[in-house]
Amino acid sequence: MQLIPVDMTGVTVMVAQPPRPKMKDKKNGLIAVDTETGKPLMVVDVLFVANGSADVVTVAVIEDDISGELTTGTPVALTGLVARPWENDFNGQKRHGISFRAAAVTSLAA
Repeated sequence: MQLIPVDMTGVTVMVAQPPRPKMKDKKNGLIAVDTETGKPLMVVDVLFVANGSADVVTVAVIEDDISGELTTGTPVALTGLVARPWENDFNGQKRHGISFRAAAVTSLAA
């Protein structure tokens, strides 16, 4: 599927939930890895604030590409953020959504 670059102009972003491993199989405890590098993936819930509204989204990033301590409320920069539409069948029901991936998540705290 096509990757859609996300314009971050005028957007304030802060951590809603600290990084945690992205699970490929929660039942068996299998952590997802990047298909190109084989490195573990993490997810960070971030609060996007723009144009008078705020939304929480989950962003995936390679573990090594997280910089600084990311605690709830920490302002962050999302480098190379892209959105990817997805669709699948689960138990006979079609599901769809948008996933987000960043090249890096960097703390902006002093």
